[in-house]
Amino acid sequence: MAWTWRFEKSDGTETDPAVEPEEFTTQGDAESWVGEVWQELLEGGVDQVRLFEDDSEIYGPMSLHEAQQA
Repeated sequence: MAWTWRFEKSDGTETDPAVEPEEFTTQGDAESWVGEVWQELLEGGVDQVRLFEDDSEIYGPMSLHEAQQA
């Protein structure tokens, strides 16, 4: 199993992240990583993310702007 993030603009179009992700072996590792770098991603032009396990979408879109307000 591979856990990956899809990085998007607010309109849902895919964009390249400012921080290059790795391929994660657990959902927890993937979520911890995005929790550590969300601000860099947001500053680099990513508005929202989606989490995938292999080809299956687990959740999203998750706004990075909401994290900024928290």
